[in-house]
Amino acid sequence: MTSLRPGERPAPAPRVLVTDLDGTLLGGDRADRGRLRAALDRHPEVTVVFATGRSLASVERILDRDPLVPRPRWIIADVGASVIDGSDRSRVDVVQNQLREGWPGHRRVRERMARFPELEYQEGVVQEGRCSFFLRPGRLSDDITAAVRELGCGWTYSAGRYFDVLPAPASKGRALALLARKLQWSMESVLVAGDSLNDLSLFELGCHGVLMSGAEPALRERTADRAEVYRPDRAGAAGILAALEGLGWIERPHAVVVGYHRPPVRWADGRWRRPVSPNGVLPTLQGLFGADGPDGVWATALVEDGTAPQAAPEPGRPHRTGLPLAFLPVDGVQWTEYFHRACKETLWPVLMSQPGRMRYRASAWRHYERFNARFADHLSTHAARDATVWLHDYNLWLVPGMLRAARPDLRLGLFHHTPFPPADAFGRLPTAGQLRDSLACLDWAGFHTEAFAGHFRQVLAGAARMPRMGVHPLGIDRRAVEELARARSVRAGTDRGRPALVLSVERLDYAKAPLEKVRAIDALLAQRPSLRGELVFRLVCPPPEPGIRIHDTTRAALEQAVDEVNGRWSYGSWRPIDYLPRALPFAEVVDQYLAAEVFWVTSLQDGMNLTAKEFIASHAATGRRGVLILSRHTGAAAQLGTAALLTDPRSPQDLVDTLHRSLTMTPGERTAHLGRLAALLDDPPPAQWARDILTAIGEAAKGRNSRK
Repeated sequence: MTSLRPGERPAPAPRVLVTDLDGTLLGGDRADRGRLRAALDRHPEVTVVFATGRSLASVERILDRDPLVPRPRWIIADVGASVIDGSDRSRVDVVQNQLREGWPGHRRVRERMARFPELEYQEGVVQEGRCSFFLRPGRLSDDITAAVRELGCGWTYSAGRYFDVLPAPASKGRALALLARKLQWSMESVLVAGDSLNDLSLFELGCHGVLMSGAEPALRERTADRAEVYRPDRAGAAGILAALEGLGWIERPHAVVVGYHRPPVRWADGRWRRPVSPNGVLPTLQGLFGADGPDGVWATALVEDGTAPQAAPEPGRPHRTGLPLAFLPVDGVQWTEYFHRACKETLWPVLMSQPGRMRYRASAWRHYERFNARFADHLSTHAARDATVWLHDYNLWLVPGMLRAARPDLRLGLFHHTPFPPADAFGRLPTAGQLRDSLACLDWAGFHTEAFAGHFRQVLAGAARMPRMGVHPLGIDRRAVEELARARSVRAGTDRGRPALVLSVERLDYAKAPLEKVRAIDALLAQRPSLRGELVFRLVCPPPEPGIRIHDTTRAALEQAVDEVNGRWSYGSWRPIDYLPRALPFAEVVDQYLAAEVFWVTSLQDGMNLTAKEFIASHAATGRRGVLILSRHTGAAAQLGTAALLTDPRSPQDLVDTLHRSLTMTPGERTAHLGRLAALLDDPPPAQWARDILTAIGEAAKGRNSRK
């Protein structure tokens, strides 16, 4: 026995799929065949062996012409008379010579059997190590089989049509047994699949078996007492998939597949880390996969740029993230072109209703198309028949059309966490028609506000079919925020004095209008000199992912403006602007909420904006009375606008006036203001929000099917 080094894992036991072709591996619809091919590609530890009546030349034609056929490592051809190495097409002579022992030759067999007119020789079929005839049902006689025995040969008759004369030792089962002995395979690690009587010898070896739903009745009868044989009710490739899943050799497809381009974990300090914030799309979807959640998987991309583990570290050994994740490997070049260029430079400006900022490059868009095509295939391989596929955001806008064409059985929904642009802005995209056609393939589309749903309806006006739409504003885990706020409040105390803290917490993005805020502070101090030393604007503004060039200009202009305003107005140790260009742990973000008197949200466009809700919850839980200034162009304004101080970031003077108003509100006004805001935080918990949407997608798909 070979000893293992410390920490070394034993090699996994070999797993071998031995399958006939016609009626078996090649059976079933294209979607099932594609899922089987993809599953075997994901599990290279499963060795594929063809066991077929076809010749090698015929097998090679299939491999050349049919992309859905998996690549075989070994080929048992000619009904078991030939054994070929699938990697280089060389003959495995040590096995093949044993199988052909005593073979009198093709010509002699044909001459001897010519006296039977009921045997029709198969012209045009390459015949090596065998001699093949057509024989109609009921015509097989003792005289024919006796003549074969006189030649010292064996025979098989299958499908009520094919009569093969073989070397006496040859059969598919005998060939597999000899090959397994050579390669030291245990029959316990072999699964055979077949549908005709010439596959019977495979089922007699004591290995696992899967019998096709359309198998010959005679084969069914001869294998009826074999408990190790699976008998799925699905044809061809689907039946093989069911057996592989039943054995645990490949993972089962799921009833729910979440498709989001980013994973809910990141690799840092040698391990996978989850988001620290309880709020946002990543934690919300992560919570969907709890103990009482659906049978689901999160399909996502993993950028293989040298900083994180590869998407498939070892065959059959998935990443240990603690979550049901299915990683699609993406190299750094493709990610840059897809995400940094096509998503952020072409689509993002349109979503923000600023198409003038759009940069379109055909080469980057081709990467967007390729990524979406790969992602659609990735989703399909993990989706069970009639599964619900829940997509997220503009990054996957081409996936619905691709999935609808390949998998019409799926229930397709997409939620837009970002704003959905008006029709005139959407129409500025050079690829607007392509995107519109894909989005029309959805069963359901979801949005944070009625306005965004209306934009979507306008964009798809005139489409052959209109997806059902739903408005589901995303909320926060209010309980988690309140508990953390109370805990942090004990440390921070409740006394706040001058200068008053005005706070913004947002990623660096021109759409958040950070530069407009800095200019508003400058204008406020110019118009109200008495406020000098009386306020501090703290901008917590972590940078975007490295490589997103579209925000470089914003970053440079912001840093310059902060320096200029601080240089113009600072005195002593006081500076009007405290710029923090880094991410803070969520507990420290809550500390900032508790310290602030005013929370300032000035997005030029925003899907929702959950930081506003977090600020309200933290203040309400600790008896504080902060003021929320909220841009009219956020999704949150549709929910909180009757109580918040609304502002228009596109009007510089409105920014100044609204900020001044917030700073001069009386304590009573602040208390009433915060109370009204807290009463409007009536969203369902994020987990319920997710379940409601899955239900809505399912109901929309049922409606589509009932209209057919």
